[in-house]
Amino acid sequence: MPKVTKLKATQNVAPKRDVTEDKSDETKPTVTIVDKTQTKKRKASASPVKKAKKALLTNEDDNAENAEGASTNVKQPAAMTLQTSERVSCKGEKSTLKLASWNINGIRAWITNGGSKYIEKEQPDIICFQELKCDKDKIPIEATPAGYKSYWLSGDQAGYSGVGLLTKVEPIDVKFGIGVAEHDTEGRVITAEYDKFYLVVTYIPNSGRKLVRLSYRQQFNRVFHTYLKELEKKKPVIWCGDLNVSHQSIDLTNPKTNTKTAGFTKEERDDFSKILADGFIDSFRYLYPDKRDAYTYWAYFRNARQRNIGWRLDYFILSSSLQETICDSLIQNGVYGSDHCPIVLLLAI
Repeated sequence: MPKVTKLKATQNVAPKRDVTEDKSDETKPTVTIVDKTQTKKRKASASPVKKAKKALLTNEDDNAENAEGASTNVKQPAAMTLQTSERVSCKGEKSTLKLASWNINGIRAWITNGGSKYIEKEQPDIICFQELKCDKDKIPIEATPAGYKSYWLSGDQAGYSGVGLLTKVEPIDVKFGIGVAEHDTEGRVITAEYDKFYLVVTYIPNSGRKLVRLSYRQQFNRVFHTYLKELEKKKPVIWCGDLNVSHQSIDLTNPKTNTKTAGFTKEERDDFSKILADGFIDSFRYLYPDKRDAYTYWAYFRNARQRNIGWRLDYFILSSSLQETICDSLIQNGVYGSDHCPIVLLLAI
């Protein structure tokens, strides 16, 4: 394997505490938490349409269809609802490991908006973040809850991209990047080695408005595919994050009008299909092959989230050898705080 290039990366260790989950809600299908924190009212924008258009031009998440009629004053519910699952693996085994992944669209804003409350309630063993939009040296200490170790990676451009990892389970090793200099400047990949698997946290490049980065995206896809297969020669792989692709037509609301939009081009979908065909499983579609209206991303305008006009861009992809360990794959669409929602993988491993 080529030598891995280390970017701006850091590790923080929070003091240990009792992280035992409250078992009182185990028998309930959902848990609702009401956030009574008052939010400051923002002054109305003189031109919300212009503001929304500017956001679409500058935000890497360019999977939106049209900014006309957009409003940036999106009212979010005060309650957070979590799905729970008692589903067992195909071998009848209960889950022993909970992983979560969330594109938080800016870690400082996520903290300000109470994002850590989700971690407190979900209590994942490992949680992965995308789009930190913050230099690792400026990430607030409260981003690392008690009982977790944190690993952060930021790229060369300030306020852009970035991935992170919080883990209760001690990794054997953690590497930053994929070992190819031209693809290791944007802070997109962290690989953590555990006893039985590699965990690869990614924020895959967006092809951009008018597909200006589609060619680069395809180059990255090819190199990253090779990277995954090299890891798999040693141990099974769990690959997660915002993969910036809706693989099938049922993975977004309007497939017919988005074939030339970043995230649903034939090229991006074909590249993703090649990886899956090479011994990997989309955990959600493995369990729910025909489920519709299951999205993880909604644009910040035209009440897209309230109307559930969205895209499934966030995934847990596993080596096929881990298939028998899958218990459930959840989309926590009752959790707010970003234009994406968290996803959860439950394994018996």
